[in-house]
Amino acid sequence: MKKKIYVHVADDHKILIEGIIAVINTDKDIEIRDYSLTGKEVVDWFDKKGNKADVLILDITMPVLDGFEVLRHFNQKGINPKVIILSSYDDIKIVQEMLSLGCKGYITKNNAGEHIVDAIKAVANGEQYFSDDIQKILLKRFSGHHVPTGEAPVKSIIEALTERELDVLKLITKQYSSPEIADKLNLALSTVDTHRKNLLKKLKVKNSVGLAMYAVKNKIV
Repeated sequence: MKKKIYVHVADDHKILIEGIIAVINTDKDIEIRDYSLTGKEVVDWFDKKGNKADVLILDITMPVLDGFEVLRHFNQKGINPKVIILSSYDDIKIVQEMLSLGCKGYITKNNAGEHIVDAIKAVANGEQYFSDDIQKILLKRFSGHHVPTGEAPVKSIIEALTERELDVLKLITKQYSSPEIADKLNLALSTVDTHRKNLLKKLKVKNSVGLAMYAVKNKIV
């Protein structure tokens, strides 16, 4: 008789958890061991004596603690479920950071239904598992090809901005022109224009209005 694989599911959307559980329940070798709606619930569940799961399916963006913080907690405490990241984010930097924190699999949410059961069985067996789209971007990176920027959490995008880019963004939000920003920050006008172009590219907006709206929406100012 095959040993059952026990799985804990963590996502801040109950409807998605229910969908994942419905797919998992179609396989007799896998059994659900509870679910969590926040990162804090995840660490509390695994910290509690007697609670154990072979595999954790983990979202990145969750309330209280995000997926990064959950994995850092596990590493500090020596808790070692085999983690599959289930996320809408496909940016290579996010995937690589999660792998460096110890995740064994990474599946994008739009591919979850077709991959989740195979992913659970693979990581439970000590293998790595990636959905097809993640496999493609990892292969591109490892073969030295350029990988376009994918979707990433806002927190990660903001953390990737330089201090000077943030200074320029804050002044754009205050309706300063490029010459005024150059004067205020004691920079060459060409340098300000470069920062402005980099901000448009990194934040994926089209103009100064988009930059200002992004800054306000995400409490940068």
